[in-house]
Order: sequence, then C-alpha cells, then structure tokens
Amino acid sequence: MHSLPLFVKLAGQPVLLLGDGEAAQAKRRLIERAGGIVVDESDPRAARARIAFIAGDAPEADAARLKAAGKLVNVVDRPDLCDFTTPAIVDRDPVLIAVSSGGASSGLAAALRQRLEALLPARLGALATGLHAARAALRARWSDAGDRRRALGRALAPGGALDPLGPDPDVTGWLAAGHDGGPSRLLVIRPTSADPDDLTLAQARALGLADRIVHPAETPPALLARARADATRLIHHVGAPIPEAPGLTVQLDIAVI
Repeated sequence: MHSLPLFVKLAGQPVLLLGDGEAAQAKRRLIERAGGIVVDESDPRAARARIAFIAGDAPEADAARLKAAGKLVNVVDRPDLCDFTTPAIVDRDPVLIAVSSGGASSGLAAALRQRLEALLPARLGALATGLHAARAALRARWSDAGDRRRALGRALAPGGALDPLGPDPDVTGWLAAGHDGGPSRLLVIRPTSADPDDLTLAQARALGLADRIVHPAETPPALLARARADATRLIHHVGAPIPEAPGLTVQLDIAVI
C-alpha cells in the first residue's frame, strides 16, 4: 500500500485552512461536514490544529513551515507536498467508504465513488446501527469471539441473512432465528496465476471470508493480501495434514503458478 488509510475524528477540533477560491471552499465544506472548526493562522486556536489544508499558489513555503510545526499537511493538487490525501467518499452514516488513488488521479477516484454510490443501498447505515445495537446480544449468543466472527461472516456473505446488498437485512430477526457460525470447512483454491485479479469471484470471496489461510511459503504476497488481515496464516508443507478447526479454512494450492 502507498498509504495507511485512517479515519480522523475532527468533531469540535480546529483545522487550519490556508488559501481562498473554490478549492479552499471545497476543503472548508469537507472539514465542516466532518464536524471540524475551520481556522486561519490569525485564530488563537490554530496552534492546537493537528492538520492543515493549503489551497493557494506557491504553497511550498507554507507546507514546509507547517510541517516543521508538527502539523500534517494536505496541499491541493500537490501530492508530492502532502502528508495525507483526501479520498472520494461514499457516506452511508455511520458507514464511510473512502476511495483513494494516492493523488495519482482524483478523477478515477471520483468515478469509482459514483459507481459505489449506485451500488450501495441507503439502508446500509441502518444495518451498521442495528449491528452496533445488538453487540450485547451477539456476545450473549456467541461468547467466543471466533464463533461470533464466523456467524457474522456467514450472515453478511452474499445471499446470507444480513447480506448488505440483500432486500431487507434484519438483525433482530436473524438473532431470533438462532443461526450459528457453521461447521468446520476446508476449501482448496488453485489460482491460475500470481495476479489476484485472475481469481474467480468465488475464490476471492472465500479468501475474504476465511478464518485461516494454509499456503506454501512461496505463495505470492499479492494473493495473500486478498485475505482478511486478521485471518490466521499457516505455512503448509506438501504432504502434511491440515488440522481441522472451526470455521472456514482456505488452502492455497499454487502448484500450477
């Protein structure tokens, strides 16, 4: 990854904005939408600002000065001067989806955002709120964190009871139905190349849902990157047995690569 994606809480916090014109106004709207307080350098609160936006001509000196003061800086249309970039945003409060090209092409990020806007239903936020409200009930139903994660994974999967793109995900009804996390399963995936884009939709989905990935040491990192960050990874040697464990285990067979 070229950057670490982070979501920064700005509510009630001063944010420094230098410059004027439409670019500066766009940044102002973004800051205020996140609950931040826009200040300039004449404002006493500017010293407390942790991040700064610069929208103006010849920004190099301002960027250097503010960085030396310990602030994280974003310079409009100058990714080479930026400590961070602002993504294209899909807002389904409290769900936020950010699309970034790392400054390579804001037009591409905007086009992807528009596709996602059309794809993701407005009720996505309500599903997130319902899951948050059900946290205590989820812990009571599945006291083990692994069982809880597997049950949610099955419910949120395509066609599951809580499919985010499904017709009417109902958290209360799902809990009342008493679904469980499912049995132990082993799925063998045989990629045709080291390029993760060559994975089938089913293979990519399985990697994203798997609780553990069993793979040879020489497996291409790009394939492993398609798995969940918290999935257990186990190096597998040819002929060695694969221990049974709760949830979904995906074995990567890369012999054909």
